[in-house]
Amino acid sequence: MKDNVPALEKKIGIHFKNKELARNAFVHRSHLNENKNFPLPSNEKLEFLGDSVLSLITSVYLYKKYPSFKEGDYTEIKSAIVNTGSLAKAAQRLDLGRYLYLSRGEESGDGRGNKNILADCFEALIASIFLDKGFNKAYVFVLRYLFKDTLDHIIREKLYLSAKSKLQEYAQGSYKTVPSYKVLEQTGPEHKRIFKVGVYLNGKKLAEAIGMSKKEAEEEAAKKTLYKIKGKGL
Repeated sequence: MKDNVPALEKKIGIHFKNKELARNAFVHRSHLNENKNFPLPSNEKLEFLGDSVLSLITSVYLYKKYPSFKEGDYTEIKSAIVNTGSLAKAAQRLDLGRYLYLSRGEESGDGRGNKNILADCFEALIASIFLDKGFNKAYVFVLRYLFKDTLDHIIREKLYLSAKSKLQEYAQGSYKTVPSYKVLEQTGPEHKRIFKVGVYLNGKKLAEAIGMSKKEAEEEAAKKTLYKIKGKGL
């Protein structure tokens, strides 16, 4: 078993007491299918723990740095930074893919660049740091490699806001009212409903959209409205 831990430790500036814990963060389940006697389990349980640790780290950071924000803001900001895309980018910046233990199939299928695998690996590594070094080390790691520049930019530019939130903000600022949403049509069987939703402002329909849920359709309708506003105004 190739030992990638020293290179990893040098890259992230953290030296593990338990080297196996660090190595375990990179064991994808596919590797075990071809290596039945591999001495480590998959990183899935570490990923599960890392997800919770990351959620706590994000909550603590937002609570301390942005005390004036509301709970809803915190929730939307967390969704914007703690997602597969953001985690995979952080993993790519650290070149974590090179340390992965993969099956031959995943290897040939660009598993080292797979966003889901990289995101899970990043969370598993957070858990390994947390278990080996404690919360503060995990907190600093996340701030340095996930939040740095990115999170404050998301907040400054309000990139965390959903289309519905942006539209509501616009409507309140420009018209002193809020948009409303109405289900115009439901089609499809019970287990596979398709919703058509319209968005209205002061009784005027601005746009309509379809989605697999009312929430999805409302978000799409809000996006269409914002596109109209940006293009030619209301």
